[in-house]
Amino acid sequence: MTNTSMIQTDALVVGAGPVGLFQVFQLGLLDIKSHVIDSLPHPGGQCIELYADKPIYDIPGTPRTSGRALVASLLEQIKPFGAGFHLGQEVSAVAQQADGRFLVEASHGTVFLAKTIFIAAGVGSFQPKRLKIAGLDAFENTQLFHHVDEPARFAGKNVLVVGGDEAAVDWATRLAQAGPEQAQSVTLLHRRDVLQASAPVLARFDALRNNGAVRFRVGQVTGIDTEDGKLSAARITDVDGNTSALPVDRMLVLLGLSPKLGPLIQWGLDMERKQLRVDTEKFSTSVPGIFAVGDINTYPGKKKLILCGFHECTLAAYAAAELIFPDQKIPFQYTTTSPKLHKLLGVGADASPTEPEGS
Repeated sequence: MTNTSMIQTDALVVGAGPVGLFQVFQLGLLDIKSHVIDSLPHPGGQCIELYADKPIYDIPGTPRTSGRALVASLLEQIKPFGAGFHLGQEVSAVAQQADGRFLVEASHGTVFLAKTIFIAAGVGSFQPKRLKIAGLDAFENTQLFHHVDEPARFAGKNVLVVGGDEAAVDWATRLAQAGPEQAQSVTLLHRRDVLQASAPVLARFDALRNNGAVRFRVGQVTGIDTEDGKLSAARITDVDGNTSALPVDRMLVLLGLSPKLGPLIQWGLDMERKQLRVDTEKFSTSVPGIFAVGDINTYPGKKKLILCGFHECTLAAYAAAELIFPDQKIPFQYTTTSPKLHKLLGVGADASPTEPEGS
């Protein structure tokens, strides 16, 4: 197949969560070039979507960090390797070629030809939970949103935020605060009168609610009104069954995320309870050249921890190097003493300690 826009790469990493990002690092240390694809519009996976600002205590050498800080550190760590990122896309098809490489097609028409594939998809690609309201999906990305990329889209608008967790409360607060991105009005709607958010976020929300800058309603969206082809109001039914129309210019639906394996189940890989079976020497799947690391894989004794995923990345990278460089002996090197690794990392010789790792 000839395709001038095809991206040829040593490795394609599917998933840009912490384990996928660290996989890029381990591949980079072996001079393996990689590209990364993820269904979310930004790197970070579960760390950003589910606990961006919650504390994490079990990253080695880091007494306390957060999902956001960990992802930022990993992105900084992989900068020297120049990995290509393809966000907001899913792998739609994989076909192994006669030469052993994999032709990979993505949902936006991006095509890769990769020598190896690393599946670091966590529990699957995350899809936003949606309101099942007839006609509402027609306003996706114009008046209906499931995440905020550009807060300015909500400036001066009547905004309905649907949800009751940290993200919903936080965004309702942020959009109601004075500034260039301030909405004309903000209403937070939740099916219960209890909000699940941290104390500081709830305190900010309550302060704005008390001065009338944001409103809170208990109920559910049960319908919509349109006018001239645009969303004009949301019909809200309260706990007593009464329905009223709330004028709306923008709806921000933050009901959480639902993990889905999607096309992955069609790749022909051995699976067990929606996880990929791997060996513990190479973390290879049932198809040579396709590896699985992190929460997506399963093996005897598997523990779903970020630090375990980091270990898996290391062994998978070395196994991939044997396929990518079949005529080369892959040396084991320490980042503390190896001039080659220092060159790859872009650090000077004066940064090298005198004692090797593990000595």
